[in-house]
Amino acid sequence: MKTIFARLLKDESGATAIEYGLIAALISVALITGATALGDSLDSMFTALGGKMTTAEDNM
Repeated sequence: MKTIFARLLKDESGATAIEYGLIAALISVALITGATALGDSLDSMFTALGGKMTTAEDNM
């Protein structure tokens, strides 16, 4: 019984899988945050561009 418990304590394969899972989760959060910021920036840019086009059309 003692050897089984000692072998279980030395087994690190589960810890490695958990570490890879945490890294993947952090990368996913970073990508989602970046995509959201980029989307907001593009939205404001196209809104401003649309306003300028409307103004130019009204002045014609």
